[in-house]
Amino acid sequence: MKSVKLLVKAGAIFDRLNDFLVWVAIVLIIFVWIGNCIDVVMRYFLNNPIAWMFEASEHTLVFLAFLGAAWLLGRDGHVRIDFVVKRFEPSVRIIINSIACIFCAIVSLFLTWYGGLVVLDQFQRGLHFVSLSHPLMWPVYIVIPIGSFLLFIQSLRKTYQCVAGRKALQIAKEGGAAISSI
Repeated sequence: MKSVKLLVKAGAIFDRLNDFLVWVAIVLIIFVWIGNCIDVVMRYFLNNPIAWMFEASEHTLVFLAFLGAAWLLGRDGHVRIDFVVKRFEPSVRIIINSIACIFCAIVSLFLTWYGGLVVLDQFQRGLHFVSLSHPLMWPVYIVIPIGSFLLFIQSLRKTYQCVAGRKALQIAKEGGAAISSI
């Protein structure tokens, strides 16, 4: 019983962390949007663009993708091509969704591991981007293993939900009820 309460509490903390990271991503989007608007005005009307704005926009895209991925998966917001899957029975759909979640977990774990190795290498070698502002690479790319690890955890949570849904479907079938909303 204690372990279930601990898992529920850890899940709530994880969800709050993802909510916070999405707000960070929203702030970054607003910053880039305003910065690019100012850059356009300064470039075309004052002939004095913001030198680092294009580069900041590029780096922000990496953050946006990896800060919001786990949050989006938690809300079933990722793109699905389910016109074929919808034709199957609910029990088959649960199996297909479980396999997809397990595959996502494996890919996320690989991205976490390999991304961590790349970031560690960049940190140890002190690598910089070849650009006007010449920033270090690792602070930009550290979000890849972090975001991938959060996506890995969320994929495991989704896999558990699929398995729990399958068990609920079996219980309902044994009791004579039908579940068609899965």
